[in-house]
Amino acid sequence: MGFISEFKQFAMRGNVLDMAVGIIIGGAFGKIVSSFVTDVIMPPIGILLGGVDFSDLKFIIKGSVLNDAGELTKAVTLNYGLFINSIIDFVIIAIAIFAMVKAMNTIKKKEEAVPPPPPEPTNQEKLLAEIRDLLKK
Repeated sequence: MGFISEFKQFAMRGNVLDMAVGIIIGGAFGKIVSSFVTDVIMPPIGILLGGVDFSDLKFIIKGSVLNDAGELTKAVTLNYGLFINSIIDFVIIAIAIFAMVKAMNTIKKKEEAVPPPPPEPTNQEKLLAEIRDLLKK
């Protein structure tokens, strides 16, 4: 079997396709959560902390400098505010995934706890039951 045909067989397995779909949806979910944290959660927190915008929080290591050519070089900074946003993104995603997994486990336990209905009696069993009932009379 050639390399390309083996790769096609590998790529077309159900688990690989499921994983690809999960990664794509997870990436989109991550963008939604990042926007939620940056645009919805952090502004009120910043207001509560005295009008602080977390994305602007940084520690300047070296300020911007005007070089000999008259060009302004960028400042070197540690952007700890963006890091705080990323931590909050992670916590929200982790909580959402935990809640989803917990809900799925609860549903799975309920499905396992409900016993399947007893199988329908066969025609032979029905006939024998009728004969038994007639003999009792």
